[in-house]
Amino acid sequence: MILNEKIKASELQLTGLDGENLGLVSREEALNLARQLKADLVCTSLYSSPPPCKLVARGTAKREADKEKQEARKQAQPPKLKEIRLTPQIEEHDYETKRRQAEKLLASGDAVQLVVKIQGKEGQRAKSLLEQLLKDLAEAGKQETGIQLSGKQAAVRVNPL
Repeated sequence: MILNEKIKASELQLTGLDGENLGLVSREEALNLARQLKADLVCTSLYSSPPPCKLVARGTAKREADKEKQEARKQAQPPKLKEIRLTPQIEEHDYETKRRQAEKLLASGDAVQLVVKIQGKEGQRAKSLLEQLLKDLAEAGKQETGIQLSGKQAAVRVNPL
């Protein structure tokens, strides 16, 4: 974004504070008008001749640019992986709580790793619990890996839609 004195073009296509077209004006005239109105002169595009510029309330343009940069940075980050732990003998109320928690995490854009701790011969029970949970989370997320039974736990990863 190019502001005020950094604009080098000799003539500008100027738009006022309220969006009214002020026509073709010289650079100095536009800068003087911006100072009088206590506003910033912002160049919106460098690819046309004369470049279109607009008057914006002082500080607003910089805040908007910072907000856009922050959003771009947020979008560039990979989704985080959150883990939710369960046991095979989970009560119905606790199951619903964990399901809602997983839905909330998936809705916010984070991936979820569902882990069931196994003791002894609870492998089939843990697998059926994860299958039921995957069925309930079908609207919020998509299964990335298969259900992995290994030693003391059964795990599956769910990505947001």
